[in-house]
Amino acid sequence: MDLLKYALVLPLAIYGTAVAQEASTGVDLRATFTAQSVVSNELTESPRSGSPVVAGSRSILYPTIKFSDSWFITGAVQFTTRPYFYQSLSSTGYGAKGNVLSAALNYSRVSDRGSLLIRAGQLQSAFGSFLLRYDDGDNSLIDIPPGYGYYYAPVSFLGVAGAQVDASRGKFDGRVQFANSSPANPRSIFAHDQYGNWAGGGGYTIRQGVRIGVSGYRGPYLDRHYAYYYPGEANPSKLPAHGLGIDGNVTHGHTTVYLELQKFVMPYTLFPNFRDSVAYGEVRQVISPHWFVATRYGYSSNSVTGKTHSVEALAAYRPDRYQLLKFSYEEQHYIPGTDSTDHRLGIQFVTSIGRSFARK
Repeated sequence: MDLLKYALVLPLAIYGTAVAQEASTGVDLRATFTAQSVVSNELTESPRSGSPVVAGSRSILYPTIKFSDSWFITGAVQFTTRPYFYQSLSSTGYGAKGNVLSAALNYSRVSDRGSLLIRAGQLQSAFGSFLLRYDDGDNSLIDIPPGYGYYYAPVSFLGVAGAQVDASRGKFDGRVQFANSSPANPRSIFAHDQYGNWAGGGGYTIRQGVRIGVSGYRGPYLDRHYAYYYPGEANPSKLPAHGLGIDGNVTHGHTTVYLELQKFVMPYTLFPNFRDSVAYGEVRQVISPHWFVATRYGYSSNSVTGKTHSVEALAAYRPDRYQLLKFSYEEQHYIPGTDSTDHRLGIQFVTSIGRSFARK
């Protein structure tokens, strides 16, 4: 797989590529809007203790500004209501929030021998593979895999400030990123306790539609105001976390399969290191031009809360290429736990729009 194409799977970069193919300069604005309703026992239990039904929305704007055949700016700005993500169903309160997921200056070169992409600014982590499918229009399911999240997750969707180089040659691709903070705890460039972190990965395309990859990150992850930084703990700069992941995807005909296995270690001195192992497998099967079904099994085992198993099944209807309607049911089982199983029924309607202003 050509790495430039792989790196630009992110919707914001896909749109930048589209503008690049059509004009020397221009502005492109794409957006994904999602309306969602969820029924879950989590909503009725403490601490939320509310109605079993909640509605939410999510909007992501993807602006692209192209200066030449090689230089362009990309961004992704998200607005969500709370609760929206399944991880926040048991939290208290309601509200809305905006986040700049990414905002980067990009330089790209493509030749017969390979490709090169250099990015600097606010970037999503180079670790793992699901971040390439975080948009509701690209995620085959409604929930997200274990290991990913926004806050207190081993890999956050929130961006880190830094620079990244992606390159490819033949069937090989690779990427390396240096950032101001860990993907487990993204920090603003104006925040205290910023520490350099490395992340990266590589892959090999065995044949068209079959790719395997590895990724990793390393660097300090704590800050002095972090929820799990306790008085008397060592200086955050002396506690580097690391993550290691293996991923793969196979596409054959109308069937697509994704796999990821990851292991994380978050060190402490006051008590044993936090260790987390996660894995998921996802299958999507296209039934007709308008219908597809998908399922995902997820597994997580960490040294604090124990094991979690989740299974989500979904049927989706696509009226046209701009709209998508999803119907999903998920069970999440905890070992050990008094409330051992959560049930989630979700309905999601996704609309995508776009407008380009370009000239030769």
